[in-house]
Amino acid sequence: MTEVFEVLKTGLQFFTNHLIIWNMLFAIVIVFFERRDPKSVWAWLMLLYFIPVLGFIFYLFLGQDMGKRRMFRDKEAEDHLSKAVRQQEDLLKSMKPEILGEEMSEFMDIAMYNLENNGAVLSDDNDITFYIDGNEKFDALIEDLKKAERFIHIQYYIIKNDVLFCRIAEVLREKAAQGVEVRILYDSMGCRSVGRRFWRRLEKEGIKTAAFFPAILGRLQLRINYRNHRKIVVIDNKVAYVGGFNVGKEYIDMSKRFGHWRDTHMRICGSAVLALQGRFILDWNYAAHENLFHNRSFLQGAAPGSRGDNCVVQIISSGPDNTSEQIRDNYLRLISKAKESIYIQTPYFIPDESILNALLIASHSGIDVNIMIPCMPDHPFVYWATYSYVGDLVKAGAKCYTYDNGFLHSKGMIVDEKALCYGTANMDIRSFALNFEVNAVIYNSGKAKEMTDIFKEDLKVSTQITRELYAQRSLVVRIKEQVCRLLSPLL
Repeated sequence: MTEVFEVLKTGLQFFTNHLIIWNMLFAIVIVFFERRDPKSVWAWLMLLYFIPVLGFIFYLFLGQDMGKRRMFRDKEAEDHLSKAVRQQEDLLKSMKPEILGEEMSEFMDIAMYNLENNGAVLSDDNDITFYIDGNEKFDALIEDLKKAERFIHIQYYIIKNDVLFCRIAEVLREKAAQGVEVRILYDSMGCRSVGRRFWRRLEKEGIKTAAFFPAILGRLQLRINYRNHRKIVVIDNKVAYVGGFNVGKEYIDMSKRFGHWRDTHMRICGSAVLALQGRFILDWNYAAHENLFHNRSFLQGAAPGSRGDNCVVQIISSGPDNTSEQIRDNYLRLISKAKESIYIQTPYFIPDESILNALLIASHSGIDVNIMIPCMPDHPFVYWATYSYVGDLVKAGAKCYTYDNGFLHSKGMIVDEKALCYGTANMDIRSFALNFEVNAVIYNSGKAKEMTDIFKEDLKVSTQITRELYAQRSLVVRIKEQVCRLLSPLL
């Protein structure tokens, strides 16, 4: 036993005596073996300097993307532009934008970019209902689930085994017993509080399940990045849901910590449902190794919205399997096209340099820039980094607010009361580049004004962060901001 101890002691001494060399080798891996943003590289090198070796272990869990292209090769091969996309490209290039509505004359360039770069087909026959309250959203969803006749496809980042899912599961069991195909795709990191026994029980009840990047050895997660943050439900290709709500009791105001949960979700009827269905199928095929494209009925059956909203919609998605940051690019282009107003709601505001500069330029140009964030953190490091970036915009004349009536989880942007982009993506680097996200871009002044009015209602229970208020923050808060901002490329 003594000899073993001596060997371990000698090995440890050798390692510590050559700590500088080990750190240099780890730094070489970070700098030269991956092509990444320089600010992110410097942040990781700083962490490696202050926490030798252990910093590199953090990097392996949180920061590395070696093998990313290989990891998603099969998924990317499926995610290609279809013949229908090419046909629509030719059609849009030949037609007058006014045919699709007044807004399209201003935003046709964005629509073409989404079509060519993301395969986002444009549809103009959609009815859209916004939900900002979890109880209303899930009541509507459950009623739609009860009407399912062919299939139910569900995808959430977080699903918790609590009172809310029990309500949903009861309907799913009934539908599965009736012969309706039910599939649930979940992210294993977001659902880490739920054990495998939970999913196996659903499987026995006729509900197919699949995990995106499943954990190993029980609930051990080795991959923090590349999480599937999308929230999609498609029912019979007649109705679809997309937005910010996950499945858990906190999302229906049953959490003492958060209180009222303010979010935004959309119920869509019309051809855009097929785009969300296609997005679900691509993710399901990758996670479950089952090719649903072989069943052509899964991409048929969508009908125009019955209310006659006639909303022009594109469903855009982004993730580490894409060569571009599609949702970030849409936000950036929308900001640059704003002439009068910009309204942004996001729980996490950690913009990259291009987004931050675009907002600063807009504010200095006299555009009415409004940004709303939560009044409380659910992730402290992210919150104080958010507060730091908000401070830059306050100094530039933007109107920034904290939502005080609970927790704000709504994610989106409205420009000039003409177009909006809402969905699952936060306005932060993680959502832009590291997570799988999906948003709806809606080119409709009526819906844009509706969401603007909702934003203005939220102002009644919000506090404006004035220059004076921001200048009064304590030394502790200032230190938190600076430290978290330095770490922001890693958050």
